[in-house]
Amino acid sequence: GDIMQKENKKEISGASAKKIKVLITIVDRDKALYYEDLLESYDVNISNTIYGEGTAPSALGLTDKSKACIISVINEDRIKEVCSVLNEKFMAAKKKGKGIAFTVPISSVIGVLTYGFLSNQEV
Repeated sequence: GDIMQKENKKEISGASAKKIKVLITIVDRDKALYYEDLLESYDVNISNTIYGEGTAPSALGLTDKSKACIISVINEDRIKEVCSVLNEKFMAAKKKGKGIAFTVPISSVIGVLTYGFLSNQEV
């Protein structure tokens, strides 16, 4: 009772609140664990990987259609750094351009504890 009431009354001040976004990273399925570990090393929070098949026509030279879509939450101030590292890794692949990453804004989060969990910070 009392603990929950105290937790619900906490507020996030504008100075300490960080904007968060959803980071979508799509890579070849056999590289999923590598990219999950890489993202984790940059404090990217909450990753969930979904496996699927790409739809690009084989005429484009994309023979391996087995893909992994890694869905993560990232603090906005880390996006530039993480995307730069991802781009370097994608371009270093034997066949250049072996991945794609983009972010989607999160417009609102319900609850201070939920925000703290998603943003990987104590509130």
